[in-house]
Amino acid sequence: MRYSTFRTFKSFIDSKKLEVLEFGCSDGQMTEMIANCVKSIDVVDGSIRFIQKAKERNISNANYYHSLFEEFRPTKKYDAIFATYVLTHIPDLALFFSVIRQCLKADGVLFIAVPNSRVLSRQLAVHMGLLKDLFFLSENDINHGHCRCYDRVRLNRDIEQNGFYSIAQGGIILKPLADFQMDKLIELDILKGEQMEGIYKLGLEYPDLSAAIFSICKAQ
Repeated sequence: MRYSTFRTFKSFIDSKKLEVLEFGCSDGQMTEMIANCVKSIDVVDGSIRFIQKAKERNISNANYYHSLFEEFRPTKKYDAIFATYVLTHIPDLALFFSVIRQCLKADGVLFIAVPNSRVLSRQLAVHMGLLKDLFFLSENDINHGHCRCYDRVRLNRDIEQNGFYSIAQGGIILKPLADFQMDKLIELDILKGEQMEGIYKLGLEYPDLSAAIFSICKAQ
């Protein structure tokens, strides 16, 4: 998912001169891919464990800040900000977007990706009686720290209500089955490179059935 997300964003990262900010680094995989395409990347994460994992990658042009997103105070403005798979974890979106506006240059670009509640696998789970509805927070969602679910309508609403507008949007990977089932198909070499390429392209064609949705935004 992270590689496919980066692949989707890469065509909008158009200069090695860019100074960018990333909210949330996990193990640093996305950080490393972005860093290879820009001048510098500053990373903010509330988990010192995640920061330590990312630092193990020895990314030469990365700087790390241990801070809650909402409490981060920038010392400069950035050409681009990446908020990938973090919006579902943010209790106070208005506060978070206010921090983003403080950090982003007037002509800067905001990259957002979130899990998609209308993904085909989730619709299947509803029909199987495993979920009450598409926007129900499952035990797995809650255990992963999610406090909301998104489809394209809800994502666009939150983006617009917080002072941004989308210049591009779509889906990332059409996903018919649960994560553990997809992982097993890859492990058994049933899903090969050509199939993975196909479901990536199908995600762009059918965003409402994809595993994740993305939006590339500018400030209003």
